[in-house]
Formats: sequence, structure tokens, C-alpha cells
Amino acid sequence: MKGIEGYLHTNVRIKQDAAMGIGVMIIFIAMVLTAGIVAYVILSTGSLLENQSGSTGTQTIKEVSSGLKVSTIQGHNSLGLIDKIVILITPRAGSPEIDLNGVLIELSESNQKNILKYSSSNWVDGRTGLTSLFDVNAFSSASSEFGAIVLVDDDSSCFQTTPVVNRGDSVMLAINTTAIFGGINENVNIVGNVIPEEGAWCIIQFRTPSSFVNPILILQEE
Repeated sequence: MKGIEGYLHTNVRIKQDAAMGIGVMIIFIAMVLTAGIVAYVILSTGSLLENQSGSTGTQTIKEVSSGLKVSTIQGHNSLGLIDKIVILITPRAGSPEIDLNGVLIELSESNQKNILKYSSSNWVDGRTGLTSLFDVNAFSSASSEFGAIVLVDDDSSCFQTTPVVNRGDSVMLAINTTAIFGGINENVNIVGNVIPEEGAWCIIQFRTPSSFVNPILILQEE
């Protein structure tokens, strides 16, 4: 009887040890799987963040290096009022082509703000020179439109109906300030932006002189 009891006791113990071993193995496998899942999540998150960071960096560089820049803003003095202004723009160094049909000009003084869009009826080819800049038909009579005077355009991309500005081009945006503000007086702050569809905006910010002596006034320079 003792032999049988010893055998049974030993057999039960072996089974218990085997069960414990299987349990430990199951726990170990679960830990390995959990560690694998955690590692996968960490790697996936890191890869996603890296891609997002790269995309954000590329977009930021594109925004900074593309768009338009203002070289100068000039005004025409007519009987003590600035009745017209021109904004000389050029593309930034890394800018893609910019269609003036998609460009807006925001212009405001203390009492009024206007948003202007391009008018193809007020396009002027000035590549061969102009005898009187402020007398050309580039200044729209509408308070919500601006015209364009093309000065440099070697590939003829900036045409009347397809006014595309690209590298090396110089274009004047023509604004009839009489139509917008009834003219601009002395000591007036003018602010605004030239807003392309893509890329950096151009800032318009100047204060008119305290007295208008000359017929042509330099209002803002780069």
C-alpha cells in the first residue's frame, strides 16, 4: 500500500509541476507577445511622428520660400490726394508659378477695408516701356479690382487672361485709390496684404507723408 501511495503521490506531484511549468510558459509567451505589441506601437508612433515632422518641415519651407514679395509701392499725387498706387511685386526665390487670378489684395485705412481681385480688363504690357505710368489703363474704376502692368516677363507667361507670374518676372499691381477711399490724404496709415493662393503673403504698411511735394511718391520700399 505504501508503494502505491508513494507512486500516486509522486505522479500527482509530477502533474502539478507540469501544470506549473505550462502556466509559467503561458505567462512567458503572454509577456513576449505584450512586449512585441508595445514595441510595434512605439515604432509605429515614432515613424508616424517622423513622417509628420518631415511633412510639416517641408510645408514650412515651402510657405517661407514661395509666394510674392513687394519691392516698392509708389503713389501718384493729384491735387493733394494720392489717387493711384502701384505695388511692384516679384516671385520669391523658391516660388512656383503664381496666377494673379488667384491673388487677392487686402487694403485698409482707419475707416474702411477693401478686398480686391484681378481685373483682366486692366492689364497693360509695359515690357517695351511706358511714357506715363499713372495714365495707362491699368487702374480699374471698381473699388474691388486691381490691374496689372507687366514690366519683365521673358517667357510671356503673364498674359491678360492667364496672368501667370514666375521666376524673373516683375509686375506692378495697379490700384485706383480714388475708387476705394476717395483718394488718400496726408498723414494716413495704410495697411494690407497681397495674398497669393500659396506661399508667403506680402505686407503693405506705410504712412503717407505730412506733405505731398512731388507728383510721384515713394510710399514703401523693401
